[in-house]
Amino acid sequence: MGLPNISITFQALANTAIQRLTRGVVGIILRDVEENGAVTLTRASQVTAELPKLGVENQKYIEQAFLGYMNAPSKVVVYVLPETAADLSEALAYMATQPISYLCGPRDAGDEIPEIKTWVEDQRAIGATPKAVLPNTQADSVAIIDFTTNGIVAGADIYTAEQYCSRIAGLIAGTPPSISCTYAPLPEVQSVAVISKDAMDAAIESGQFILFSDGAKVKVGRGVNSFQNLINDPGKNDSFKKIKVIEIMDMIKDDIRATARDTYIGRYANSYDNKCLLISAVNAYFIALEREGLLNPGRNTVEIEVEAQEKYLVEHGVDISTMTEQEIKEANTGAQVFLAAAVSILDAIEDISLRITV
Repeated sequence: MGLPNISITFQALANTAIQRLTRGVVGIILRDVEENGAVTLTRASQVTAELPKLGVENQKYIEQAFLGYMNAPSKVVVYVLPETAADLSEALAYMATQPISYLCGPRDAGDEIPEIKTWVEDQRAIGATPKAVLPNTQADSVAIIDFTTNGIVAGADIYTAEQYCSRIAGLIAGTPPSISCTYAPLPEVQSVAVISKDAMDAAIESGQFILFSDGAKVKVGRGVNSFQNLINDPGKNDSFKKIKVIEIMDMIKDDIRATARDTYIGRYANSYDNKCLLISAVNAYFIALEREGLLNPGRNTVEIEVEAQEKYLVEHGVDISTMTEQEIKEANTGAQVFLAAAVSILDAIEDISLRITV
């Protein structure tokens, strides 16, 4: 009968992909004298009710995250440390247990920024997919948003990049995956520090997430992360610099990993037929994401990775010199399943060139 549970799960995940990516989870670490510990909020009005003793500036920092973009984040996970805490380790350990999309540190993180950056890298190394919005941090990472705009005037207040990271995290988390946050307006902001067009272009090109004023509105310059070094990472290309692309990529990895773990691993014999059924389920998931407008139609596949199969067989003493490719695919690989996928993620329209002839 095959893998009914895994097929149903993949279909359900594909059907909810846009909803899940549109309303990500923001994580915020704070320091405060009165309030300590963890709390999960689903709307801005809960801040004063759930954290009544929290300092006014910290309350405002949380509320900024709920401003979102097209939507607000689905929730904001807050961990408040004592002012005397030596580092952020207690809060980061808690955040590791939560499905954080975008993390930001205290309003005055300063020397603790590298600790957050390292935590993100360590979490992604073990398969988790958190990202972070950090001020003035040239991290060269797909998972770090380097927010660098200062002089942010919102009402009677003026904010630095550090003090507005929660707003940016909420904005990105509330961006539907069918579009990017490029040119997303921040209606509460009246002005930002002015830099030249050339300086803005250079900043974006170097992986900085900036805000600018077009004369009428303050907007996001371009939805980019801090990834830069294509030479040192030849497996990546320019699309890896886009927040939108990485968000969809992370979702696909999360969905396939979690579904395989929960409904496939340990439950079926590792036969060629069952491998093919898993492949069919993943390909159906890709097709559903194509229909949702997240993947480029007809360019997304998963199949048995023949090279990895060959390596496994040789290492286990099997003579593959006379085996056909199909025989290698069908060979017994113990408890191992070797698959290779290729996906083409659709970016958003961001650059328009129009030539007019008269």
